[in-house]
Amino acid sequence: MNKFLKISLFLLVAASISSCKLMNPSQMLRTEKDFKYSEFPTNQAVDEYKIAPNDELTLRLFTNEGEKIIDPVNAATNNVANGLTANLYTVEFDGMVKLPIINRTKLSGLTLREAEKLLETKYEAFYKKPFVQLKVTNNRVIIFPGGLGGTSTVLTLTNTNTTLFEALAKAGGIVDGKASKIKLIRGNLQDPKVYLIDLSTLKGMKQADLVLQANDIIYVEPRGKVLQKVLEGVTPVLTIISSVILVYGLVK
Repeated sequence: MNKFLKISLFLLVAASISSCKLMNPSQMLRTEKDFKYSEFPTNQAVDEYKIAPNDELTLRLFTNEGEKIIDPVNAATNNVANGLTANLYTVEFDGMVKLPIINRTKLSGLTLREAEKLLETKYEAFYKKPFVQLKVTNNRVIIFPGGLGGTSTVLTLTNTNTTLFEALAKAGGIVDGKASKIKLIRGNLQDPKVYLIDLSTLKGMKQADLVLQANDIIYVEPRGKVLQKVLEGVTPVLTIISSVILVYGLVK
């Protein structure tokens, strides 16, 4: 019987250790203990939204008197069947945008204000005191709020100055994750910037005021359910041990 108890104890411990290793197998984007996170920009203006490849822009061009002069070849009428409008332009992979009259112009990396100013300067050669309005229509971010599978979402940014805090609110808040461990992943995924935000305190509000960029990834680390996972691993072993003890008692 002593030998049997030792074997039972061994199985129980092994199950506990195994369950600990599988405490949170669905956790993504782990970082090393000594991982160096990116520094937050000290000047919020530096973090203003910047135009990026694959952005879709609407362009409206007026003279200073307010006369709308874009759509010079009535392209809008021709493109209605395709679900497009003449003033919708895509930023190409190299950051260039093909625009009426001035042809390809590099806009990637510029804020909307900087791009508008640049286009006004270029159109000045063709129109009297041009006035340009630009808007990004398809910028979006990916949010993993830390809950069960299926709670992640792709959020379209209707406001180019949407902050991290606003995006989390639109995604339904932090469902079942760690507010103290929120990762914001930005830029080229081969060498991204990774910010660590702590929203468990009021101090983290300043970090959450960070303006989001297109294709940012917001990852809230899920909360590990220690007791539940341990019980899930141990319960089958306890059931087997109980059954064996019962059979042993009956046979003896």
